[in-house]
Amino acid sequence: MLVLSRKVGEKILIGDNIAVTVVRVAQGIVRLGVEAPREMPIVREEIKDQLAEDPQGRAPAARP
Repeated sequence: MLVLSRKVGEKILIGDNIAVTVVRVAQGIVRLGVEAPREMPIVREEIKDQLAEDPQGRAPAARP
């Protein structure tokens, strides 16, 4: 894993057509902007995990 330090407004470039920008840092939360070609899927890890559990894409059942 590559670990980088960036300030708000700075970018990380991945290949020739992906840029990740630090948009905001506040109260331990980092907000990122991702610029990539439309055909490239960008999904949060927890969403990918949910889809792996249910390939039809149905929402998981509510837990009490």
